[in-house]
Amino acid sequence: MRVVQVWISGRVQGVGYRFATQQQALRLGISGWVRNLPDGRVQAVFAGPSDAVEKMLAWCQQGPPAAQVTSVVAEPYLEPVTPGFVIR
Repeated sequence: MRVVQVWISGRVQGVGYRFATQQQALRLGISGWVRNLPDGRVQAVFAGPSDAVEKMLAWCQQGPPAAQVTSVVAEPYLEPVTPGFVIR
């Protein structure tokens, strides 16, 4: 099990990034959440098998078709994660 907190920068708000992230996470069996930040970034927490989290991080580099991702920064996340994946 791997749990990471992620910050995604670029053109990631107003392009369906949170919804697409939720759909991808559910496909991969990942729990966690995603939300927009006031500074224009998207923040997410991903919890699941290491290989699934790696696939999710790789997906975040592209995101949905209208996104233009410039940076994905991940670090370990130590708080409990509720099962399921929600948009906050």
